[in-house]
Amino acid sequence: MNAPLLHVENLHVGYGDAVVLDGVNIDIHSGELVALVGSNGAGKTTLLRALSGLIPVRSGQIIFNGESITGRTSDRIFRAGLTQQPEGRQLFDRMTLEDNLLMGANLRYDKHAIATDLDRIYTLFPRLSERRRQLAGTLSGGEQQMCAMARALMSAPRLLMVDEMSLGLAPVVVLQLMETLQQVRQTGITVLLVEQDVHIALEHADRGYVLETGRIALEGPARALLDNPEIQKAYLGV
Repeated sequence: MNAPLLHVENLHVGYGDAVVLDGVNIDIHSGELVALVGSNGAGKTTLLRALSGLIPVRSGQIIFNGESITGRTSDRIFRAGLTQQPEGRQLFDRMTLEDNLLMGANLRYDKHAIATDLDRIYTLFPRLSERRRQLAGTLSGGEQQMCAMARALMSAPRLLMVDEMSLGLAPVVVLQLMETLQQVRQTGITVLLVEQDVHIALEHADRGYVLETGRIALEGPARALLDNPEIQKAYLGV
């Protein structure tokens, strides 16, 4: 197998005296949809923030596309093609939907390609096309999540990291977004999906990692994890 697109080795991250990530190891290969699951407080969002350069790494290595990005600034990591869709959407409520999408491309150099990508986004998300002139703050929860995902895609990422996509959304909307993520993956974009909803994440992923109190407790093919009695007892109530 080729070298992973993202290689995380023995990563330690914390806040003050508190250790949040304690020796995390993860590999993600190009074209995969990988789920990172775990309970609230396990360290999932902290891992994404460390990968994005938003918080410092105490020790360990982050290799992306064959180069170390450990210690790089967040804008350099973003330009390298590692993009995070944050938890809670974090849209600019008083800007139009389309202006929010264009904010996702504000660090791109290939300005000529932005209009083409915008058209692709509207093909992928027809509902957003209908609401392109609407203020983002007036969109429904599902539409706001679509907008957040589309904004992240406008950065032309190689790896899209999606944080708690299902939060506060109806199950039917979550399924629609999962189907969209599958379409995104088919375009060649690799996806890391971070989710508290273990079932929905593992049901749609290729592989999965289970994070517990800052350490990887289990990993493997998503279907095998979903069928694992430990996972079923701890997260699925079986």
